[in-house]
Amino acid sequence: MLLALKYCKRAFISLILCLLLLDAASQVSNAASLIDMVNPLMGTASKNSLSTGNTYPAIALPWGMNFWVPQTGKMGDGWVYTYDAEKIRGFKQTHQPSPWINDYGQFSLMPVTGKLKFREDERASWFSHKAETAKPYFYSVYLADHDVVTEIAPTERAASFRFTFPQTDSAFVVLDAFDKGSFVKIIPSENKIIGYTTKNSGGVPTNFRNYFVLYFDKSFDITYVWHDSILVKDALEIMTDHAGAAVGFKTRKGERVNVRAASSFVSYEQAELNLQRELGKNEFETVKQKAKNVWEKEFSRIKVEGGTDDQIRTFYSCLYRTMLFPRKFYELDANGKVIHYSPYNGKVLPGYMFTDNGFWDTFRAVFPLFNLIFPSLNAQIQEGLVNAYKESGWLPEWASPGHRDCMIGSNSASIITDAYLKGIRGYDINILYEALLKNSENEGPLGSVGRKGVGYYNQLGYVPYNVGINENAARTLEYAYADYCLYLLAKELKRPAEEIERFAKRAQNYRNLFDPSHNLMRGKNSDGAFMSPFNPFKWGDAFTEGNSWHYTWSVFHDVQGLISLMGGEKSFVKMLDSVFKVPPIFDATYYGSVIHEIREMQIMNMGNYAHGNQPIQHMIYLYNYAGEPWKTQYWVREVMSRLYSPTPDGYCGDEDNGQTSAWYVFSALGFYPVCPGTDQYILGTPLFPKVTLKLESGKTIAITAPSNNKENKYIQSLSVNGRLYRKNWISHKTLMQGATLNFSMTALPNKERGANTDAYPYSFSGKKEF
Repeated sequence: MLLALKYCKRAFISLILCLLLLDAASQVSNAASLIDMVNPLMGTASKNSLSTGNTYPAIALPWGMNFWVPQTGKMGDGWVYTYDAEKIRGFKQTHQPSPWINDYGQFSLMPVTGKLKFREDERASWFSHKAETAKPYFYSVYLADHDVVTEIAPTERAASFRFTFPQTDSAFVVLDAFDKGSFVKIIPSENKIIGYTTKNSGGVPTNFRNYFVLYFDKSFDITYVWHDSILVKDALEIMTDHAGAAVGFKTRKGERVNVRAASSFVSYEQAELNLQRELGKNEFETVKQKAKNVWEKEFSRIKVEGGTDDQIRTFYSCLYRTMLFPRKFYELDANGKVIHYSPYNGKVLPGYMFTDNGFWDTFRAVFPLFNLIFPSLNAQIQEGLVNAYKESGWLPEWASPGHRDCMIGSNSASIITDAYLKGIRGYDINILYEALLKNSENEGPLGSVGRKGVGYYNQLGYVPYNVGINENAARTLEYAYADYCLYLLAKELKRPAEEIERFAKRAQNYRNLFDPSHNLMRGKNSDGAFMSPFNPFKWGDAFTEGNSWHYTWSVFHDVQGLISLMGGEKSFVKMLDSVFKVPPIFDATYYGSVIHEIREMQIMNMGNYAHGNQPIQHMIYLYNYAGEPWKTQYWVREVMSRLYSPTPDGYCGDEDNGQTSAWYVFSALGFYPVCPGTDQYILGTPLFPKVTLKLESGKTIAITAPSNNKENKYIQSLSVNGRLYRKNWISHKTLMQGATLNFSMTALPNKERGANTDAYPYSFSGKKEF
């Protein structure tokens, strides 16, 4: 009996130890698998007429110079990968930030078997998502027509490929350097191919080239070069409009052929250096694990706990998207010094350069997220802006890789001001301020650079509707906000009083377009009369990819001023409510057809709220300025739960370089940067019971909401660092010092909390300091 008891006791202790070990292992596993919560296919079920993200699976490192993508679209198609496609044409190195901007510096590899097929339609193979694995750090797919498994693991400027072939005497890897001018050279003695591609969609100097180098771990039995539809056996090099190569060998069943690939915008020698530095002789699994480790390190800065699997997967899928653009457009020379090929003047110069970004989208939340979580990265980006200005004479507003004529505004002012006022240093702010001053007084060589219509704006206080400048009302509103940012930066830099006052005055120019008869913004003619007839549901024309209902709220810096224009808080809240109550009416006559942004608004069943495009994404948070923050809490949760999911149709419109994702990331934390440049984040409602943010300084932000769930979406109370907190905002300074935010959540709105004016966020009209 005693022996039995001792045995049971030992067994019990062993069981407890096993359970503890399993729990510890589970915790380690959970901690180590944040990146595996990402679905890179989120948003890929898109097309020209309807975007559910317009994304592609970017197999890459955070902000990497090169991405890799399975190519389902034809050469030159901006929809490079779509979820409903049936065939893969190749595995492409891509730098595409958007299907509308398209790609540059691109080439592809494709394994084939049997008769050598090299043209993209002929070599294409059927594939299934059931035999596809997509991770940010790894991609694998079975190519059914060739009986080959392709695997990719990336570095910042290189990648490791592994092709698993069947038994065949006709195994090939086809290299496609694409059209518009390309060159390939096969070097059999080194199992090597070099070449360059010049294919681009604009924004490049005349000497632009992407140089590539590839090493195979298997000797070539046969070589070909090709161009267009002509295949040349045993030839080793070709320079033409559309060049390609193919190398062949015999393979055993299950034999793996490894290819190391790298590229450079500087030279072949630099491409070789990039390959040796980033890949060396590493095996495929080593490259894959290193890539995963990089992602895990970055993801470990934000850990969410609780919530549903879909919420966690959506959160990390969105976080992944915020960490792709802007892309590193710099390299490290033989001495380890940072250099870049300038997409502005074609020279190789020292210093950082970033590209592939539209500031019209990303000033809103992406760059504020960098300032909170990745400030050292943003310091490098700011240095890159200094270099872009020195090399081109202008700040980039949409770069890919150089200036592109896309979108409107002068939003570099927001990005520069927000970074500097939040303490980002390590670059020449005076040069950037000089560049912003130039923007404020000049039109640029492209409509997106400088300020189109600036002469009218500076003289009249608005860009007129009747002078042949499209999207004039949107430009006016965005210039006024940019002028507010200049006002803040001028004060911080102790510029002359006249200069400071000039921008303070121009920051009020939004008032010139407010029509009190409609309580909306409206285009105005040069004689001071409002344009007529006026249809507030008309997309485009006076506005940019939206209508007056969307753009009226673009007074980020002076919401109280807008409230006053609308006749007070009750009228203002009524107008906010109306956005969701009016049916999805639209007028598409300006475009001549229903553009995808309109269709995405129409089908979401949220009235005229168009979250799928950027101008209105902050609007939900404006209830905080008018005493009804509980409505912000309601609508934020509705948008997160209804318009986002970790699926191929997971967005409600263009994802756009991380902006629509950054909205979700911030909103899930429980606050949002309505007005970059100020120190305040406006409260919404946290999504998870617990979030831990690890700042670069080593300090921690802990956000807890223990009773949080689907029903408990409203904030009953909030304590900050153990003290009851009644404001509708939280400061950047408070967060950066390390903070604990404890939310008490409830299923019913607390209509008293945040209802008094002393709880309201900053507005320029209310006070000059925040």
